[in-house]
Amino acid sequence: MMNIHIIGLGAGDLEQLSLGMYKRLKEAKLVRIRTLDHPLVKSLQEEGVAFESYDHLYESTDEFSDVYTQIVDALMDAAKEEGTVTYAVPGHPMVAESTVQKLLAHDDVTVTIEGGQSFLDPMFTALHIDPIDGFQLVDGTAMLADDLVLTQHVIIGQVYDAMSASVVKLALMERLPDDYVVMVVTAAGTKQESIVSVPLFELDRVTTLSNLTAVYVPPVQDARLLYREFRTLREVIKTLRGPNGCPWDKKQTHESLKRYAVEEVYELLEAIDSGDDDHIVEELGDVLLQVMLHAQIGEDDGYYTVEDIIEELVQKMIRRHPHVFGDAAAEDAEEVLANWEQIKMQEKEGEAARESRLDGIPKDLPGLLKAYKLQKKAARVGFDWDDAAPMWMKLQEELSEWLHELKMGNRDKAVSELGDVLFVLVNLARFYEIEPEEAIQRTNTKFATRFRYIEAELHKQGLTMEDQSLDVLDELWEKSKRT
Repeated sequence: MMNIHIIGLGAGDLEQLSLGMYKRLKEAKLVRIRTLDHPLVKSLQEEGVAFESYDHLYESTDEFSDVYTQIVDALMDAAKEEGTVTYAVPGHPMVAESTVQKLLAHDDVTVTIEGGQSFLDPMFTALHIDPIDGFQLVDGTAMLADDLVLTQHVIIGQVYDAMSASVVKLALMERLPDDYVVMVVTAAGTKQESIVSVPLFELDRVTTLSNLTAVYVPPVQDARLLYREFRTLREVIKTLRGPNGCPWDKKQTHESLKRYAVEEVYELLEAIDSGDDDHIVEELGDVLLQVMLHAQIGEDDGYYTVEDIIEELVQKMIRRHPHVFGDAAAEDAEEVLANWEQIKMQEKEGEAARESRLDGIPKDLPGLLKAYKLQKKAARVGFDWDDAAPMWMKLQEELSEWLHELKMGNRDKAVSELGDVLFVLVNLARFYEIEPEEAIQRTNTKFATRFRYIEAELHKQGLTMEDQSLDVLDELWEKSKRT
């Protein structure tokens, strides 16, 4: 049976090594060690302990994960040949030690582990922090900025050189100001202990970086630095609707907020048309506010939370994108939409079945947009012209019928016939890949701009629109088109 005996060397000097660990190391004929770069290795060598290190693998391999795999393979080969192998690692074997985890995953070898103080206790002592206040230990080589809880103590390991420090710096700068002060702690708990405070933008310029280095990010105390955090937004909304919140926010219901949701979306569309990024950000925030208010109402009533909304959305996106998250294929956007509709139909099985393929279109959509969506749904099953010519003929037919009803004085029928004209125009717009709602909004904007020009020109002359002839107004209109 193969045996690998793992010994933790602790985080400090030889004086901090326990007597038991010292005896184990002295008794071993050969100690295989992940790296010789540790404060007590030299002292142990002077005591007669023989080491064989894997430092050469770090120099010949680009990725750490590959280095750790090669170390484990080498240890397994040695155990097959020798039966029992002694393997030493810095700190505690169960703290931030990938090779140990890889060894434990092998079923054909017996792994025994003996302690050794991890680097965390000396870090807590050096920094004068209590982890019970909230603490995260993060691997700097695999750190994601979104995973950090900025209100807790954060210690980042594996920050061993300028390159790794640069990666950590850039990740932290996604969440924190460039001048946020962090601490670089090297060789904590040893005679060589060093603590250097630096602004975040200088993190990769510190000269004391080594494999004994960790970076400490103090908890954020300034509430303004947390304004970008989703949890802060949620707390703000909860406070607004709480016992001591805003009277207006507290009395809102799903029904009372309906009109605001529509207004905010249209203001967002206007911002998008303006091309003003700052305005888009503001209006997106207003749309998000509506979502958060509805989510908080659901939570206050005990029916659902914002997490339920997010979970439902994530599940839907993964389920409806099998070409991204599964094995399905989709070569273009049209195929994606076809798959999407098919998946939606499958989702409705077992639910209250939809009676028509046209079901699911919101009844309160603006008329042009609703017509556009009705036609798109019908087109997906082939109920559509594949050429523009019959559409133009249909437009002429509907125009004639509308004109006839107008001449006959049949107002109700004239309204219906005008609707038919607009419906055909929507069909033509869809054929030419033009969004009719976008088109009419552009025209509305254009009309408003030109009309305001006429107002402004008359105002300069001390005149009013009501006193002008149509010819004068039309001349100014034509002038506005040239400006």
